[in-house]
Amino acid sequence: MSLDQVKQEICDIGRRIYQKGFAAGNAGNISYRLSDSEVLCTPTLISKGFMTPDDLCVVDMQGKQLSGKRKCSSEIRLHLTILRERPDANSVVHCHPPHASAFAVTREPIPQGLLPEVEVFLGPVPIAAYRCPGNQDFADTVLPHCRDSSVIILANHGTVSFGDTVEHAYWWTEVLDAYCRIVLMAKNLGGFAYLTDPEMRELLAHKKQMGFKDPRYGELGI
Repeated sequence: MSLDQVKQEICDIGRRIYQKGFAAGNAGNISYRLSDSEVLCTPTLISKGFMTPDDLCVVDMQGKQLSGKRKCSSEIRLHLTILRERPDANSVVHCHPPHASAFAVTREPIPQGLLPEVEVFLGPVPIAAYRCPGNQDFADTVLPHCRDSSVIILANHGTVSFGDTVEHAYWWTEVLDAYCRIVLMAKNLGGFAYLTDPEMRELLAHKKQMGFKDPRYGELGI
C-alpha cells in the first residue's frame, strides 16, 4: 500500500469513528507504522471526522515529530508503546466508544463466554490501570496486556485496539463496542446465559485450529 493510500485509509477510518460516535469533538487518535523508525499519525486538536491527508504528521519511534503542518498528539506515546511491544501490529486506533467506555468508567470486567464471535475474534478484554492521559506512565499501562489481546479498555478513558492494517485495528473497537452494548441490554433483560465449560472448550479448540492466539488455551487444556 502506498503512502497516499495509507493516509486516505486513516482519514476514512477517522470518519467512521466520528460517524459511529466513538470520538466526540477532537477525541481519538490513529497511527500507522511506515517503517522501523517512522510512524504516521493523526494530529492533536482536530475532529477525526473531517481530516484530510495533509493534516497527518510523522513521528519517530521516540515520539519526535519529523513532519506535518499540525502538532502530533501527546497520546502518540500510547501508540508507540504498543507498536514497540507488538511487531506484528502496524496500526493503532484509540477512541472513546460509548458502550465500551461505560465499562471503562465503572471498571467492570467484560463478561466472557456469551457470544462465539467475540470469543474467537477478541477473547478476554483487559482493563488497563488508570493514569493521567498523555504521558509515558499512561502509555505503560497497556504493557501487561498488549501481548495477549488486540483490544484494551483504558480505565476511566476509552479503548485502544491494534492490528496489521488500519481497518483491522478499527474492527476490534467496533466489535467490542457492539458487544458491550449487547451486554448492557442483556443486563436489563435479567442477566446472561453463559456458554458451558464443554461448549467453551469446543469453541476455543476451533479458535486454535483457525490460528488465533488466546491466553486461555493452557488453562483449559487445549
